[in-house]
Amino acid sequence: MQHRSFLLLALLTLLALASAVAKKKDKVKKGGPGSECAEWTWGPCTPSSKDCGAGVREGTCGAQTQRIRCRVPCSWKKEFGADCKYKFESWGSCDGGTGTKARQGTLKKARYNAQCQETIRVTKPCTPKTKAKAKAKKGKGKD
Repeated sequence: MQHRSFLLLALLTLLALASAVAKKKDKVKKGGPGSECAEWTWGPCTPSSKDCGAGVREGTCGAQTQRIRCRVPCSWKKEFGADCKYKFESWGSCDGGTGTKARQGTLKKARYNAQCQETIRVTKPCTPKTKAKAKAKKGKGKD
């Protein structure tokens, strides 16, 4: 009988301890930044070094400020930023006067409520034409 009461008391103590730990975790989550605020405003991702790579993004909501890690792809076009993603048409023909070709992109996705243009136009230099490769390879023709 004493063993049963001891086990019951130990079980109740263990349950009470687990409940106290769970309540403490809930308080930490509720009191943390972001939980009380519904409208966070996020800034652009700023790389830690150079123009691309790992960096941080700062968000504000009222008097609260929060920083999260982010990444700017190194192959990304700097004109429209890493938070604006566009779907592009195929490249147009080469303009002989300027030596460039252009294409247009429409906004596909804007992350973190970024200020993005609905449509953008990008240009790049025309590639110089290379000599066409010979159709017949040596040694494969008829004798």
